[in-house]
Amino acid sequence: MNTNINASLRNTARIAGVLYLVIIIAGLFAEMAVRSNLIVAGDAAATAENIMTSVGLFRMGFVSDLAMIMADVAIALLFYALLKPVSNVLALMAAFFRLAQAAALGINLLNMFFALQLLGGADYLGTLSADQSNALALMFLDAHAAGYRLALVFFGFSILILGYLLVKSEHFPRLLGYGMFVASFIYVADSAAYFMLTNYADVEAVFDVLLSGPVVIAELSLCVWLLWKGIKTQQQDTRTLAPTTQTEQIGA
Repeated sequence: MNTNINASLRNTARIAGVLYLVIIIAGLFAEMAVRSNLIVAGDAAATAENIMTSVGLFRMGFVSDLAMIMADVAIALLFYALLKPVSNVLALMAAFFRLAQAAALGINLLNMFFALQLLGGADYLGTLSADQSNALALMFLDAHAAGYRLALVFFGFSILILGYLLVKSEHFPRLLGYGMFVASFIYVADSAAYFMLTNYADVEAVFDVLLSGPVVIAELSLCVWLLWKGIKTQQQDTRTLAPTTQTEQIGA
């Protein structure tokens, strides 16, 4: 029975690992390969030109984000299944926070679509000049950046709880949980700084290093563990236990 349960949990963990890999690759592609290359901060004309000359790439970023969100919804359920033996309430709470993040990110994708509509020059936008369309498009892209960070607040609390559950679970190394604690703090701190500091641009580079360093290492480590090991199991050697039991019975 225990062997069957462990095998089921291991399969669930490895599916979660595949989904986490999708989340990491799709998320990094959308942010690093698409938005970072096409969006020029404060320059509406340059941003518009970049997007219109690389419309296919911009749309691929949209699709990548959508794939990441879909994987996030699925992995929320899988982590709940893996960690509910530790605490059903906390595992459910972590799943709800992650689902709230996914919902916020999904709605936030509309800002990218609105920007593309403005730059595409639909007939009903004919009353807007090129400069006005470009400015509005950049405004929607800035709104997308703000919405993304807002969603990461939910994610930060989700992985904070996830980290606690990983530390308490017998199926995962505690170090993975501590890594989630670090990632959670950085995500929430970055979002708080973005919304609260008027000089966020002065500290943005610091957060970029933290997000691309410790955070990526923490999440990638969990992903690799899930793919490689799945879960830790403690298997009893029944062949060793059986003779011992028989000897005890004879001695009794």
